[in-house]
Amino acid sequence: MNAAHTGVFQDPALLSLYIFFAFFVGLVLYLHREGKREGYPLISDREGRVLATPIQGFPAVPDPKTYLLAHGHGTVSAPAQREERDMTGILKAYDAFPGASQIALGDPMQDGVGTASYALRADTPDLDWDHGAPKIVPLRAAPGWTIAEGDPEIRGRPLIGLDGKVAGTIVDLWVDKSDVLLRYVEAEVSGSGKRVIMPIGVVHWSGNGPVKCDTATCAQIAAAPTTAHPEQVTLREEDRISGYFGGGELYALPGDRESFV
Repeated sequence: MNAAHTGVFQDPALLSLYIFFAFFVGLVLYLHREGKREGYPLISDREGRVLATPIQGFPAVPDPKTYLLAHGHGTVSAPAQREERDMTGILKAYDAFPGASQIALGDPMQDGVGTASYALRADTPDLDWDHGAPKIVPLRAAPGWTIAEGDPEIRGRPLIGLDGKVAGTIVDLWVDKSDVLLRYVEAEVSGSGKRVIMPIGVVHWSGNGPVKCDTATCAQIAAAPTTAHPEQVTLREEDRISGYFGGGELYALPGDRESFV
């Protein structure tokens, strides 16, 4: 073939390469745009500052799309105006520059800020795929589910707080029926009868000894957030409870939040 007449459209390999490049660039832009269905447009984090023009970047935020929820539980649109927590009087910027660290004005564990933060997720239980029923429930509400033979039975044991005081008694365990895992331990607080659930990862025990909470004192366990339903936990409650006890790793004791040096 004469070189003078050789071009892109006469070279199938080169044409295929250019088509692939164009497709790949379009795919990246499409995925980047779809990724802006949550969190955009950006808002200012400076107190009293409202942006004159919403920050969207390129490409812009996509048009709203409606999604069907599983088990016929309605629809959800994205992007959409989401319910946000009111942080007035809870946090204050360390300085006036954009992105400055936020300082907790009260008890971070109770206020749910810092490492104890939580989001306003749906206030409904997470459902299993088989029956559309709540998948995380206490063993007393899960017929056929038991502690495996040979595993320790901690129900009935005392619960000890981070300060070494007795906070209550372990009364049940909550199982995730979809993942076949124990998710929470449930304790009845001494003196009040209040029941709280704690992520199983923040407690430990040895042999036949008591169950010890690693991230909350006796008083903090008694003041922990709980569930509205005695045998169900919603997505929002899970986030709140996990944030509370997870945040105790840094906030439970006064000296824990500062550096060692």
